[in-house]
Amino acid sequence: MIKNLMFDLGGVIMDIRRQNCVDAFKELGMEDPDRFLGEYAQSGPFADIENGTSTPAMFREAMRGLIGREVSDGQIDEAFGKFLIGIPLHRLEELRRLKEKFSLYLLSNTNPIMWADGIARNFAQEGHDVGFYFKDGVRSYKAGVMKPDPEIFRIAGRQFGIKPEETIFLDDSEANCKAAEALGFKTIWVRPGTEFYQLLKEFPGLEIN
Repeated sequence: MIKNLMFDLGGVIMDIRRQNCVDAFKELGMEDPDRFLGEYAQSGPFADIENGTSTPAMFREAMRGLIGREVSDGQIDEAFGKFLIGIPLHRLEELRRLKEKFSLYLLSNTNPIMWADGIARNFAQEGHDVGFYFKDGVRSYKAGVMKPDPEIFRIAGRQFGIKPEETIFLDDSEANCKAAEALGFKTIWVRPGTEFYQLLKEFPGLEIN
């Protein structure tokens, strides 16, 4: 019996566009941001801030080094935030409906700069914060590890007090889904152009009105 739904954030609940971020950093003077910004995983300073090994201040200094000229914290944060497009209101409405029947959790590769600004602002559309929609959450920069490392799923299971076999994990990355499946979680791969709530309705044995 499925009791829990564990959601990725970007590409599942929040629309994202990597190219917007790449273009914004190019405009600041950074050469080849593509080498650090992947579709589903980051490297260099972008990975360091997501896995918690660097602070926002350290990230900004590293970015200034890559850009090669003096730019403000605000300019860096704004360019970084271009990764996020937003959360369509209908997805928040669906989360509200789902939380009446299931325990909802968040498991996200994210960073403190986006979390404190763009992500928080988008969840506030209905007058609530992220804690209204989810019972709990694990963020990569707090956990010190990123998906698809199996350890982040183990951390989530312990912190949430959930059993993998009673949990569906939804993510836009096939690699992340496979990592969760290896630990016993049910998974839904949310591919581009699909909606998580429609996929849940199609999940075998899951009754959703």
